[in-house]
Amino acid sequence: MNILILGATGFIGSVVAARLVADGHVVTGLGRNPARARLKQPAIDWRRADLSCMTKPADWDEILKDQHVVVNCAGALQDGLSDDLSATQAEAMLALYSAAKRSSRPLIVQISARTTGAAGDLPFLATKRRADEALATSGLPHLILRPALVLGRNAHGGSALLRALGAFPLVLPLVHAESLVETLSVDDVAKAVSQAVSGGISGDIDLAADEVLTLTDLVRLHRQWLGLQPARVFSLAPWLARPVTWLADIAGLLGWRSPLRSTAMTVMSEGVRSSKTGSSLATTPAAATLSANPSGVQDLWFARLYLLKPLVISGLSAFWLLSGLIPLLTLEKTSAHFLPFMPQAAATALTLATCLIDIALGAAVLLRPLAKSALLGMLAVSFAYLAGASLLEPALWLDPLGPLVKVLPSILLTLTALSTLDER
Repeated sequence: MNILILGATGFIGSVVAARLVADGHVVTGLGRNPARARLKQPAIDWRRADLSCMTKPADWDEILKDQHVVVNCAGALQDGLSDDLSATQAEAMLALYSAAKRSSRPLIVQISARTTGAAGDLPFLATKRRADEALATSGLPHLILRPALVLGRNAHGGSALLRALGAFPLVLPLVHAESLVETLSVDDVAKAVSQAVSGGISGDIDLAADEVLTLTDLVRLHRQWLGLQPARVFSLAPWLARPVTWLADIAGLLGWRSPLRSTAMTVMSEGVRSSKTGSSLATTPAAATLSANPSGVQDLWFARLYLLKPLVISGLSAFWLLSGLIPLLTLEKTSAHFLPFMPQAAATALTLATCLIDIALGAAVLLRPLAKSALLGMLAVSFAYLAGASLLEPALWLDPLGPLVKVLPSILLTLTALSTLDER
């Protein structure tokens, strides 16, 4: 069958796509970076698309042609520079359903979530509920899957945070430590989609393993999976996490998809549960999911670096902003370094230019769409500073304050940020 997968580059979508290819289907994947996706999964026909821009039925007409099934694995947690929840999770889906009715009426498989509870009115679940209700009344053949917390060989979002918390040094600081959580394997989700494609299931199904764990249990399980010694759990009051959540929400507005944003914390405040009604599908408990995929040193590196990544980015931003702002306070004194080589006016202009470049790079790295360019710019400017200073004033290498020596760890930190920048 011809199958179109939305969000095929994501944590769930990539596994679903691989399963359907293995089943012998012809799979088309939508993604924002099809060139890279094609390198990872060449058996899939990749097409560039941004769901937030596909909010009219006409936007779907060409891509739905000859498709027998559409699997929606796309989603986002909160609005921000990188995501538009209303457009992606609701308007694009309604446009898809309208276009599907006037085409070949393909089976629509929607990967959704439980849309009730404390977070039910937040945009994340409200937009999903709107799309689910529209699909249920559309008259199109459909399956709505509502998985609990999904675990797998890879990690993203909440599952990545579990690994990071499990690798926390010495202690395990947890908010909502006793919240109840149900899980299942990402392979279980892919299997359910495979069965839906073959006509085995339909309707509205909750997916979760037959066990209920606390958040503490899950974090300890991940710590054991990473091969780390047990650590004491410190249960933190929710108000202690509010500054972190506030900063995570700001980062979200700048395009960074932190799992510590307020939506995720609100969901976790009441746990991740399902009704598990209407499902006879076999599911895999958390311990079995992890033990089937033994961890390697790359998983330990990822877990340890995950919470350091925002600190690295913000640290680099502060370094470059201060490097540009502080010299502006003593512009005449700072520009004196250039006086042996050029007139006062030129020295002042060059100092002002370098300060503005530093400030621009320090600000740009905080914006997720510009972060890679900013980091590359930091490397280029750092090497230019080192080369220029070495030629014009080599004695600076022996300066007790080390103005040139300090650039070297900055370069290494920038390379570290570049290495950890990718989200998928």
